[in-house]
Amino acid sequence: MSNNFWRDRSVLITGATGLLGGWLTKSLLDHRALVTAIVRDWIPQSELTRKGILERINVARGDVTDGELLERVLGEYEVETVFHLAAQTVVGVANTNPVSTFESNIRGTWNLLEACRRSPRVQAIVTASSDKAYGAQPVLPYSEDMPLQGQHPYDVSKSCADLIAQSYAHTFKLPVAITRCGNFYGGGDLNWNRIVPGTIRSVLRNERPVIRSDGKYVRDYLYVEDGSAAYMLLAEHLIKDKGLSGHAFNFSTETPITVLELVNKILARMGSGLKPDVRNEANYEIREQFLSAKLARQRLQWKPEFTLDDGLSRTVAWYQELLK
Repeated sequence: MSNNFWRDRSVLITGATGLLGGWLTKSLLDHRALVTAIVRDWIPQSELTRKGILERINVARGDVTDGELLERVLGEYEVETVFHLAAQTVVGVANTNPVSTFESNIRGTWNLLEACRRSPRVQAIVTASSDKAYGAQPVLPYSEDMPLQGQHPYDVSKSCADLIAQSYAHTFKLPVAITRCGNFYGGGDLNWNRIVPGTIRSVLRNERPVIRSDGKYVRDYLYVEDGSAAYMLLAEHLIKDKGLSGHAFNFSTETPITVLELVNKILARMGSGLKPDVRNEANYEIREQFLSAKLARQRLQWKPEFTLDDGLSRTVAWYQELLK
């Protein structure tokens, strides 16, 4: 990224109190951007709150399902670049509460894009899809030309939001690009039912870490600082090259791993002799999901900076500090 590209650039982030949003906000501030965040819930242990970052940005309290709020914020803060991360991101919650997931992930996306369409200063929107948007595919890894065919509530919400973003790009020439990433991990994830923070917390409490599945599900894991850099890089390219509008990019370390292998890596890194509690209770989840990042490497010259081992080391240290 250019050293001065983000200086004094007005940026809006939805979902800033989430895992990726917190790191992205910090990185944008480090690059001297002018950051505004839409914040629905007050989360005391979030990275933004703990590090005092909320005191350095503009905060609009509200929800992405409020179109009038979005349009007001975009106009009053003269926003030029938008990162749309706000979503209900937990698969289990989506299976239990599909309607609230659809409201946040689908309605929130079209509200945000419609507000951007009405805001002439907006030059670039990067919106978060997911590897889950592809649904189950007969051939892996996922590439960007595969159809979006989610079947279960979370997957469907991401397929829909992804297609809506493409529609706004192609129909209204809105400058929007789409990210499809694997599972983010890193310090700041407070959803303890996710495998990385849940395992680390269990070890610190000397409790057996729980694996809801049979442990053989295969996933991509992307360290959050790599994710933050990928989002900023894509936005920068989109501003310089409007031909990227409507395109989606996979971001991945291209090193898929089973859930059991990941948990054992964490246990070894923390010097723990605990054995995972494998419950085999997971439902409505795709068995193998992993991505090809070839297009991002070629079009954006992107590559991850952190291996899985590097990222896990930094993540364990973060939670050891939080939970000591």
